[in-house]
Amino acid sequence: RATRPGEEYRTPTDQEWEAFLSHFERRKLSVGTCARAFNTPCIHEHACVRCSLLRPDPAQRQRLEEIHDNLQARLAEAHREAWIGEIEGLEVSLNGAKQKLALLDTGKSTRTTATNLGMPGFAQIAGRSGTAALPTPAI
Repeated sequence: RATRPGEEYRTPTDQEWEAFLSHFERRKLSVGTCARAFNTPCIHEHACVRCSLLRPDPAQRQRLEEIHDNLQARLAEAHREAWIGEIEGLEVSLNGAKQKLALLDTGKSTRTTATNLGMPGFAQIAGRSGTAALPTPAI
């Protein structure tokens, strides 16, 4: 702690605490959860289907498929009407929707199991050899 600035250990103001909590509320999206770090802006301007930080919710697969189908229809219309400026953006969004559906297909969109990191040995932490037995506590 001595190397960290002291102001990092102060009690946050009510306004700071509310900003921190509201960040997690804003991470909840219609098709999943945004994994954006606290206090960082959304660089995709909330075009979440394009963003690699969106973790789609398997329960929202149908909604994501509807978005995908709608994008395909809009892209077909843009080609038909020669809306060149729309085509590129719709293609990016459509590719994003395809990637999110592929994530759901591989099961990698959400972690459903815990990762076992193991338990370090206390002797290793204390810099002692692992052969000495710990004393039995007196009752």
